[in-house]
Amino acid sequence: MFIAILTYRKHLEEVDRLLQAHRDYLARHYAAGDFIASGPQTPRIGGVIMMKAESREAVEDIIAEDPFHINGIADYRIVEFTPTMFVESSLSDILK
Repeated sequence: MFIAILTYRKHLEEVDRLLQAHRDYLARHYAAGDFIASGPQTPRIGGVIMMKAESREAVEDIIAEDPFHINGIADYRIVEFTPTMFVESSLSDILK
């Protein structure tokens, strides 16, 4: 499992200009089963994407499609981890 931590390199005006394209990218990868959760950091200095992938290279390929990456909007820090403990209920139940 991987977490991508995005840090914005550009002003929020430029982030917002590409936000819909970024959300479309997210939606494609949720539909493909790649993404588990995502959202902005607080304060809004970047974002976080939790994802499933076979390898770091696969994650890098996925990130290469992100309009934020393509347009130099954000830097990405990729963290790989192995979950050893987790809640059995779904994330949507946890966030209620």
